[in-house]
Amino acid sequence: MRWITGWSGTSGAAGPELAAIRPLAGTPLWSGPDPLWAVGDWRPEEIRLAVLRPGAPAAVTTGLTPPEPADRDTPATVRLAVLGRCGASDAELAAGLAAARGGAVRHLTRWPGSYTVVLRTGTRSTVLLADLAGALPVFHTPWCGGTAYATTALALADLVGAPLDPEHLAARLAVPESPEALGTGTPYAGVHRVPPGHALGIRGGRPYTDRYEEPAGPGPRAEAPAVRELTRALLEAVRCRVRSSAPVADRPRLGVDLSYGTASATVALLAAAVPIGPAPTGRNPADPPVPRLPPPPRPGPYPGGGPGPARPPVTVHPDRDPVPENDPGVRERDPDPYADPPRTGAVKGSWARGPAPEPPEPLDPEALAAVTVGRADGLALAVDVPRLRHIVLPPAHPYAGLAADPLTGPLTDEPGPALIAAERLRAAYRAGGADHLTGHGARQVLDGHPARLADLIRTGRSRELLAPVAALAGADRAVAGALTGTLRTPLTVLRAAHRLARARYAEGLDDLALKLTIRKAPGGGTTAGASSAADLAWGVPGPAARWLTDDALATVAQRLRTAARGPAPTEHPGARRAGHALHRHAAGYRTLVHAAEQYGQRLHAPFLDNQVVRAARLLPDDVRLQPGARHALLRAVLTGAGRNDLPPDWGRTPRPDRAEADRTGLRLAADSLHLLFERPLLGEIGLLDTTAVRRTLARAADPDTPLPSDTLDGLAELIATELWLRRLTARRAGSSWTGLPPTPRPALTRT
Repeated sequence: MRWITGWSGTSGAAGPELAAIRPLAGTPLWSGPDPLWAVGDWRPEEIRLAVLRPGAPAAVTTGLTPPEPADRDTPATVRLAVLGRCGASDAELAAGLAAARGGAVRHLTRWPGSYTVVLRTGTRSTVLLADLAGALPVFHTPWCGGTAYATTALALADLVGAPLDPEHLAARLAVPESPEALGTGTPYAGVHRVPPGHALGIRGGRPYTDRYEEPAGPGPRAEAPAVRELTRALLEAVRCRVRSSAPVADRPRLGVDLSYGTASATVALLAAAVPIGPAPTGRNPADPPVPRLPPPPRPGPYPGGGPGPARPPVTVHPDRDPVPENDPGVRERDPDPYADPPRTGAVKGSWARGPAPEPPEPLDPEALAAVTVGRADGLALAVDVPRLRHIVLPPAHPYAGLAADPLTGPLTDEPGPALIAAERLRAAYRAGGADHLTGHGARQVLDGHPARLADLIRTGRSRELLAPVAALAGADRAVAGALTGTLRTPLTVLRAAHRLARARYAEGLDDLALKLTIRKAPGGGTTAGASSAADLAWGVPGPAARWLTDDALATVAQRLRTAARGPAPTEHPGARRAGHALHRHAAGYRTLVHAAEQYGQRLHAPFLDNQVVRAARLLPDDVRLQPGARHALLRAVLTGAGRNDLPPDWGRTPRPDRAEADRTGLRLAADSLHLLFERPLLGEIGLLDTTAVRRTLARAADPDTPLPSDTLDGLAELIATELWLRRLTARRAGSSWTGLPPTPRPALTRT
């Protein structure tokens, strides 16, 4: 696990013993009264620092370079730390630091890649920026008269000795996508999360949070410019990872997962079109800077505001398509960014104007590894991609790691369903590349949440409902028959959309609290129309809510009723639901990274990058709301990138049914699960109806017993939370720090 940590405003309030406290195996990035450390498995190119002093240009360094003991800051010194995979050049970092000195910070999140930004002005002011999706969160807590911050909540809980917060765990299980119940809390009492799209400012030791990214406003949007911007953002996101991937002796440089899904296949095809550059290395600050190409000119505004998309030269072959590698008969052309996306060729070489950069290293025929587990849905699509080799692994069931000792698995920062599949995921990523590209987040970023249908009504665009509702009806007609698809689906969806469009925010929260109180089962259905209608609400119960105790549900319901008396959000219900569904998925992806990433390996989710999320917000709602919209958008992206040889049925094959694999895994791990829930810790703190859970586990392990919708998802959430809780209590408190006084292990308390 990699993380950064520091504090601000603690000098003079904690005594001389404060200097002895530091994260275990942490490397200081800057010192002084407001220090910053990097802890864990960081690559040199993932840590970049910029310093601006009065009367001197900004100095940019790369790598883990401890600060000089005599390096003292003045009130006019400005420091910037960019940690993670960032595609900005040294010149862009220096320019961004100079602009941030005046108080602007949003531009620091507009570079390609996925990274965390820390800005320190003078000696007493620090600003941290959380990403838009929530895959790179920031946490903070009061400590020693100031504020400590970190990119992991567990480290801060270790630092301050924070006990477990059972009410937050209850809210996570009952309403996982409702921030009204979750608030800014974490499973650790007193440790708070910075909401996605917000900046944490610490001045004089006091924390402040403010939104740096306003949500996209309602109104019609043009489809063609939005698709072009999405294509550009995805290409840059993939390129900044491919060009900076590092060779590793025992694994390929790049890896992708083609077990299923058009999103991972899209990322694989984009990665295969980018030449692999020389391995990045950390540079000594005394060495001359590596020359970088200037950023491409931006040709004016485009719909949605801001600068226009970059104009990448696209390499095309004059006579045939696709372009073979190292073909001398290729030529480059500079397309019009406002014309239709190019239909031929492949993205190759540099995307910047001017002279070509230094030639990339020779391509390794085994540089790109495609990992498949049990299935081969994506193999046919990428079989003709150069330098792609296939690694087929035998299928593994979820819960496979529970057959031994459940406490032997990884302890993640927070609970998540990835814990139950950690063994299977680690096996897949072990065979993958040093930089493993995934398609996580594409569904949440590109698809339109069903609640957005109500937004069309609220903004006076009811006519735009016709296309998505007709598409839902057509999908249900093919699955459930003519009566359901032709009559029932349109009526059910339109009625639910109008009901949500009329419902006020306070009414929606009160309705959700009532559903929890009377134990109304989570909505859902066997058809696309029924599932969409169930999601047309300000909030819905989570799949694990049915197994919580009455006291736990009453506590969560009270939180919702209290929030209903507060100010209503400015966002429409559909946009709000879509945003929080993305945040929940990004948090689950972060848990997956903590649980399954190998040492020295990096898992990448380009769809969760800030620029890709921003580009997706420009897409029209009626386009994204139709079934199969994500596959059509990804096809358009690949066509714009020059990949026009996709099969006609690409994206139309059904997704693999996970229910059978999940129930098989539950059956194989039945003995371990019986022991796990014989005396569960969730029951000891008053959250779980243990008898109901045991009955459901027995039914789920029987393949002939039908199960209600979302039962398997709820069991995954519940089992993962119990596993995480047991591993947390078995861990030695304070083990992330050195110099801390011994603290007693906090006891679990009932709600």
